[in-house]
Amino acid sequence: MRQQIDDSPMANELEIENRDGILAVTMNRPERRNAMTSTMLASLKALFETVGDGSAVRVVVIRGRGASFCSGLDLAEMEAARKSGGVSLNAIEDVFRVLEIVPQPTIALVQGDAIAGGCELSLHCDLRIAAESARFSMPLAKLGLVLPFPLVQKLVETIGTTFTKEMLLTGAPFSGARAYELGMVHRLVADADLERTGFELAASIAANAPLSLKAMKRSILRTLTDDKAIDARDLLEEAERVGKSEDVAEGVRAMREKRPPRFVGR
Repeated sequence: MRQQIDDSPMANELEIENRDGILAVTMNRPERRNAMTSTMLASLKALFETVGDGSAVRVVVIRGRGASFCSGLDLAEMEAARKSGGVSLNAIEDVFRVLEIVPQPTIALVQGDAIAGGCELSLHCDLRIAAESARFSMPLAKLGLVLPFPLVQKLVETIGTTFTKEMLLTGAPFSGARAYELGMVHRLVADADLERTGFELAASIAANAPLSLKAMKRSILRTLTDDKAIDARDLLEEAERVGKSEDVAEGVRAMREKRPPRFVGR
């Protein structure tokens, strides 16, 4: 598995290391707050699809290099996608879908920004440890975009409808302490203790019986089967239409230029 990642174009942007059965997956674009490019998404998807093969991996830990966990999709790519016919979130949805069903337990170590896709990346892990510096936000309304229905489901599943409404409608960030209060994260620690706490938890899980862990995780996922079967084609089509609106172009430009957007509703 390591060789496959090292041979890819993303070898320097996605670091993979197996520490005694704990697979550490590190997003390595600290200068861009670990924003995800299309190539990084493809590499993550390929990794998550194959990580269940064999017995070398007991637990998967996902983290970001530098001061931030992940700032979501790369805005420069989003702007280019808009110019070529619209912004599609299908690729990132595919990554989250595959991540959620990784057979092994998964843990997100979150420091600094976990924005939009970065926030959802952490939510699709089984467990989350947040540093005191963590900030979780879903500012899609500030970009003129709509969060796809399956990702809304994940938020509601995690923090309920009340706080999902607050997070999506305001676009305001939740601090690590607030996220812990809401049950969004399992542990809140000092930044200096994040890696130690995360890998100690991973080691304690890795010491358990792997067949038992995988079976229990499948059972938990099965309880959500009915929710996954909800017909949301109309909502997905609406999200696609909104993704092609003039407001998206304005929202992305405004965020990149660090100014308030001027939305017109079309």
